[in-house]
Amino acid sequence: MNKQITIIGLGAADIDQLPLGVYRILTKHEGTVYTRTVDHPVIETLQEEGLKFEAFDSTYESYDHFEDVYEAIVDRLLELATHEAVLYTVPGHPMLAERTIQLLLQKQAQGEVTLNIQGGQSYLDALFTSLKIDPIEGFQFVDATSFTRNMIEHRQHTVFCQVYDEMIASHVKVELMEDLPHDFTVYIADAAGSSQETIKEVPLYKLDRSVELSNLTSVYIPPVSEEKLNHKFFRLRDVIATLRGPEGCPWDRKQTNESLRPYLIEEAYELLQAIEDEDDEGMIEELGDVLLQVMLHSQIGEDEGFFTIDDVIVTLTDKMIRRHPHVFGDHQLDTAEEVVGTWDEIKQEEKGDTRKSALDGVVKALPGLLRAQELQKKAKKVGFDWDDPAPMWEKVQEEIEEFKTSLTTETEDEQELELGDVLFALVNVARYYKVNPELAIQRTNDKFERRFREMEERISVENIDMKSLSLEQLDQYWEKAKQKEKGE
Repeated sequence: MNKQITIIGLGAADIDQLPLGVYRILTKHEGTVYTRTVDHPVIETLQEEGLKFEAFDSTYESYDHFEDVYEAIVDRLLELATHEAVLYTVPGHPMLAERTIQLLLQKQAQGEVTLNIQGGQSYLDALFTSLKIDPIEGFQFVDATSFTRNMIEHRQHTVFCQVYDEMIASHVKVELMEDLPHDFTVYIADAAGSSQETIKEVPLYKLDRSVELSNLTSVYIPPVSEEKLNHKFFRLRDVIATLRGPEGCPWDRKQTNESLRPYLIEEAYELLQAIEDEDDEGMIEELGDVLLQVMLHSQIGEDEGFFTIDDVIVTLTDKMIRRHPHVFGDHQLDTAEEVVGTWDEIKQEEKGDTRKSALDGVVKALPGLLRAQELQKKAKKVGFDWDDPAPMWEKVQEEIEEFKTSLTTETEDEQELELGDVLFALVNVARYYKVNPELAIQRTNDKFERRFREMEERISVENIDMKSLSLEQLDQYWEKAKQKEKGE
């Protein structure tokens, strides 16, 4: 037997909105009319005229998630359709914000049921009239039961439907307050287009405690001016484009990818300093400065017609998804070591066999200690490394002796190379013990600077000329500064 379900939209308000043809279908139906919810003014009128309704309101109480509720309703309707021609009603228009209808359409596509969908006036028509907004300016219609803040384009008119209760209203409020001021004006619309219509203007923070909410409640968010959305990515992109534009900043217009190179390095090191200082505010500012460099380089690429920030983002997003099959795919990886191994394998597949040397890919512009570390890591992958630290320490001592010898027998260039060998050997030891040599020397530099400044301050307080002190005397002040830092 072919299952058949007729679906009727009850419109946005009272029975006066109901088309005559739809009214006749309802009144001529013999038997029970099934409805998603009895909470609708048309149903009350039709019940007075003798129609019998069976609602699914109680189904909402049996499940924790709305999707489970809608699936249960659809399963019940399909079961009923095996015995009778089902007439099913929903508020508003069947094709507007009705998840059960979408699920039934999927069942129809699978050949499980035949649907006959009849219209019903959408409450959006009445809502646009009541709020006096034109959706051509940009409009979003959002299900309040299942959305996140990243889905919202605040420069457009936004209407949230299905704001059934305080819990849903609270979810809407909390998400919106991530982007909007707590006192931003929003509008709560109930029973739009009916004789019971109400439109209430409230500050956002009162959204979940201002009015009695029902199945006919919607929340309208007016468009937000761009100046209030400076935390959004599009605003940063527009600002950078303006700075690089004809009426922008002469300095920004003058820059090239080449001229900006030193700034990126400088900003990266300033970020490292903020991290070292555990300075959260500093990290925010310095991360912004690093992002500024990314945006400037990308805008230059766009101005010259080579690439845009969109290319940068999609390349990174695709790479992250591709290299994390244990997160976005069906791979099972349980340890960080397994993740690194898989990352390297995928990276090698991406690069292909174009690299002639195992050392290819190490950037020459890296600081010396970091480059030494990366070269050694590359060599380790093909087995050129010690598994035990003992020969590493022996190599350090060997290189130190060679450097000492070079100081009396070799040219400055040779001495420089021998000292480089000492540093390279020490980097190898650091790598074995998982110590970042670049960060290590930076921390030592910072420590030296702090202690030296403390020493200067102590000498200055005693009104002594620092240059008049012997090395032994200076060393005494150094020890005092050292003890103070250690809290002794």
